Amino acid sequence: MLKMAQSSKLFVILLVVITFIGCGYIPSARYARTVLGDKISTRVIISPTDPENSVIVKDAVDLAIIEVFHASLSDKKGSNTHLTIRISKPVYHALQYDSNGYIVSYRATISLSITRVSKEIRKKYTSSGTYDFSVDPNAVLTDQQRFDAIEYSSIKAISAFVAHVSAEGSQKKQEKR
Repeated sequence: MLKMAQSSKLFVILLVVITFIGCGYIPSARYARTVLGDKISTRVIISPTDPENSVIVKDAVDLAIIEVFHASLSDKKGSNTHLTIRISKPVYHALQYDSNGYIVSYRATISLSITRVSKEIRKKYTSSGTYDFSVDPNAVLTDQQRFDAIEYSSIKAISAFVAHVSAEGSQKKQEKR
């Protein structure tokens, strides 16, 4: 009975693998790497009015390069692509109020201006991300809540940039056919 369950699991896994191979599935990171290359350097322009946020964005960008693009961080001279990122000032909008009129939910919005410089091309992108979060009624927005909101909305903005670059890579592949 146990061998039968193991063999059916193996069969299902094999079927899924064959399906992905047969339908031509290619991870989006591979398309993005065709555009960006496998060595990427980054520079986040630090805002003099809000330097903490710039550090958070730099960490989020570097993490995305490693985890999403499956590329390595490099210095500017040794990279295939250099990304320069400017962060807008975070904007907080009230989403929900309680029965007494106190704000209980916010939406943080971050916009990133990303300039991609490769050997053959220079291109600008604008990407934004949002993050919704709750607060206690009549409470002041804490630094930790603010930093978390900036981090998570930055990650969403970077994910939108990844999707855009992956789409460019997919189009390049279609044009080569």
